[in-house]
This record gives sequence, C-alpha cells and structure tokens, in this order.
Amino acid sequence: MKIEKLVLQNYKSFKERTIIEFNDGLNILVGDNEAGKSTILEAIHLCLSGILDGKYLKHDFHQYLFNYESVEEYLAKIKTDKTAQLPELLIEIYFQSNDELAEFEGSLNTEHDYKAQGIRFEIKLDETYVELYQELIELPDEQTSIPIEYFHIEWQSFARKTVISRVIPIKSVLIDSSVSKLKNGSDIYLSKIIKDGLDRSEQIGLSQAYRKLKQSFNEDTNITALNTKITTSTRISEKQLSITVDLSSNNSWESQLTTNFNNIPFDQIGKGEQCIVKTNLALAHSHEKDKNLILIEEPENHLSHTKLNALIKQIQENGSGKQIIISTHSSFVANKLGLENLILIDNKKTKFFKDLPSDTYKYFQKLAGYDTLRLILAKKAVLVEGPSDELVFQKLYMQENENKLPIEDGIDVISVQSLAFKRFLDIANLLNKNVAVITDNDGDYTNNIFKKYEDYLKKEHICISADNRNELHTLEPQFFDVNKEDLLKFKKVIDYPSTYTTAEQIIKYMINQKTDWALKLFESDEVLEYPKYIKDIVEWCKS
Repeated sequence: MKIEKLVLQNYKSFKERTIIEFNDGLNILVGDNEAGKSTILEAIHLCLSGILDGKYLKHDFHQYLFNYESVEEYLAKIKTDKTAQLPELLIEIYFQSNDELAEFEGSLNTEHDYKAQGIRFEIKLDETYVELYQELIELPDEQTSIPIEYFHIEWQSFARKTVISRVIPIKSVLIDSSVSKLKNGSDIYLSKIIKDGLDRSEQIGLSQAYRKLKQSFNEDTNITALNTKITTSTRISEKQLSITVDLSSNNSWESQLTTNFNNIPFDQIGKGEQCIVKTNLALAHSHEKDKNLILIEEPENHLSHTKLNALIKQIQENGSGKQIIISTHSSFVANKLGLENLILIDNKKTKFFKDLPSDTYKYFQKLAGYDTLRLILAKKAVLVEGPSDELVFQKLYMQENENKLPIEDGIDVISVQSLAFKRFLDIANLLNKNVAVITDNDGDYTNNIFKKYEDYLKKEHICISADNRNELHTLEPQFFDVNKEDLLKFKKVIDYPSTYTTAEQIIKYMINQKTDWALKLFESDEVLEYPKYIKDIVEWCKS
C-alpha cells in the first residue's frame, strides 16, 4: 500500500492547487530554501496521522497553517465585500489503487474521480457557526485575522466517511534530526515505531505492566504515610486529599516511559544517532496489512560523511518494497540514492529526473561528489574546467558588475572536469536550465567543440563558448594573446619572476603555475584584457 500523489491547496506556501506525484519506492525532494520540501513531508504526515509538530492538530490549529497570501487577500476584500470567501485549507492523499482499499474509494476529491482511493483533510468554516460568523463580519471593527475559532477539521475518506488515524492503513513516520519532538523524554516517533512493531497481545502486556507499576506506587507505604499527613494537615475539603499516579489512560506508557540506549535516554544521544536509529527502526518495521511510509527530513544534518554513507547504505539495502520520501540539500545524498528518483520542487511545481539518460544518472551515482544540486538550484550556472578558469571568469564578472560575485546574482560557477560537461548538460536539458560552458578547444575545435556538443548547440538555454583557433588551445595562451601588447603590466599582475619575455616562456610559466597566476589576477586591482570566449559568457549572464 503506497501513496500515488499529494494535492495541496492553501496550505502554508502552497496557495494554488498543487499536485506532487511520487515514485513507488524512493523519492528525493530537492529545491531551494522555502521551496516547500519540508511542507510536503509535513502535509503527508498530517493527512495520514493527524499529527503536526508532535501534537494532534484536532484541537490546536491556527491561521498560520493557511497560505499567507490567501489570508491577506481575504482580509483586504472583506473590508468592502461581506460575501468574500473565507480561505479553506486542503490536503489530499491519493492511494495507489488496491482492492483492499475499496472503503476509501469515492468521488470526494478535487478530481471528482469516483474510482480514486484516498484521504481528504480540510480546515474550513464550521456550518454550525455560519450565523455567528455573519454577525462578526457585520461588526464595525476591522478584521485583522481569520476567525479560526469558527473553523473545524473535516478528515474523511474519498468515500465521504469520517476517518481517524487508526483506520488509515498507510502509517507514516516522519524523521527529522534537526529538531526534537519529545514528550517526557521519549521521542514520539520512536515510541510510535516501537508500538506499531508490537502485536496486540504485546501492546496489552506492556500497558498492563505499566499499570501495575503505577498501582504499586500508589500502594507504597511511604506514599500512604505521606497522603495521611497531607489529609490531616491540609483542610481544603471534606474529601480526602492524596498524591497518586493517574490510572485513567490505558496507553500512557507511550508518553511516560523513556527509551534508553546503553542506559542513556534517547533524547540525550546525538541527533545524528537519533536519525540513524529511527530510520533503521522504520526500515525494519513491517506489518502484514500496512506498511510504513518513511519521511526523512534532510538526513545529512548532524551526520559525518562516514555516518551519512552508512545511513544511505541502510536505505539502499533495507528500503526494498517500502515507499520512502527524503528531502535533502546534499548532492552526495542525491547522487548516491539515484538522480532518477529526484523530484525538483521549483515555484511550487515538480519536475522529475526519471527521463535522464540512464548512463548519466549511473555516472553521478558512481561519482557522488559532484555538485549536481548546485546546478539544479542555481538561477543560471556556468561550467568551467578548473579553478584557474573559475577565478578568471569571476574576476571579469566582478569587473563588469560593480564588484559583485556571480553567486550574488544567483549565477553559480561550477568547476568540473570537461568529461563531465555533457552529464551536467543532460540535467540542464531536462530542466530547461540556463547553463553555459567555458571550455578549451584542446587543439581541435571541430572535433572537441563543434562535433562533441552539436546536440546541445541547438538548445536556446545552453551556451557553449570556446575559441576556434586551434593554436590557442587552452586558457593560458588565450590570456597571453589578448595581453601581449602590454607585457609590463601583464607580468606585474601575474607576478612573473623572470626577465625572459618570449611568449613560450611566459605561457609555460602560467601553465606550470596554473592556479597561482589566476589567483594573483583575481586579487589584483589592475584591469587586464580577457579572451572573447570568456567575455561572451559574462554578457550571456546579463541576458
């Protein structure tokens, strides 16, 4: 049993109706800060469990769950139009079609599909309070917030039946190592996983054992003596006053017992270790009828590279048959777990990496150090062959743009090996991402540039820039060539140490001191000339 898609409307940053579809197994959500990755995980968990930030939302919701723009539009409109529509919050989860889910099948969904199976979670005006709401908006006082006290939650199946978390067959577990969601020492998600891993008789046994423990506290002679003293010394009622342990909750062990690891309370161990423990427990958990939907928020938080690698291996080895949704900012996580599983959240729309050429995502999987997410998340990206090219390009960009670095304008300059250019361009193609390549011709412009990139040269969003003169095969002879008319200034900027002034000697020095001379150029206040193929990309950045 797995979810097929999520629909959000007026929930936090998602104003318009937004559809996010999911793979059967692994899903990796990527996007810039505030893109909505965390909101998506949170909404899924809320719709399946009724829990938000570790608490049941039923009696504790607020207006900040609603999209800010929708609330502001309503408050502006209600000043002059008393018929203005109150905002309504909607989360829908569509299940993959399954005969066992027939009771969740019906037309109560925004697609009006009577064959769809799923859950609908709404917060809207309670019909019981319509008259009170009308009286409120007729008052002369200005409305400064939506009257959330008149709202209620409708949590229903698509078959129009009210649901509670217990009857929903897909159980979600949300693992977020960046925050602690604890109740009296034991992580609520850890408790939930442990509870879900016990059969009914084991749960009853645990509850009974805890009840006996509480009863023994009440019957202890020290407590009896203490209660006698309290009753005789404190006259506030004719009835007997005493200290006792609450026996009214059958399942209170979940909030009272503490989970220990090596005799250390769970909330006192490192957050990285907490993430690993919870993820491994969730991966190991399996019921006959229901399966955990595992939601993991940025697993790279609080984990060393070694620990992160171990966690990824656990997910790869034990995640078979389970649906897992992970949000991340880590290229390492994205590459290792497979770019084909990537879902890019951009302007509240989704783009999938399933259509990447198979050899490209296998390439990045093997070489997981590549900064693929830098390319994905940049407004524009410029690919260069090495650090010297990067320094030269950035220096010229700053010179032409009031001393601003490209990244300050949302343009990321990424240094990669030239062999990887085509792999990055495959990603750019899929996303229609504006990407430029600054590259050497390596002495054969026709084969190394024109023929090699002919499929990409036709794309409007891709720009390949290289000099077509084969004798100027790399950056160093190119840079020397445009500055040869003022060798005195040029040698001073690159700190050329010799009195020899032949072109071959200077170029050889630059090649041998590849990064050093480029760094000296970057730090210099002098203005030099730059090769045209680099100038062209600085101009392209402005377009």
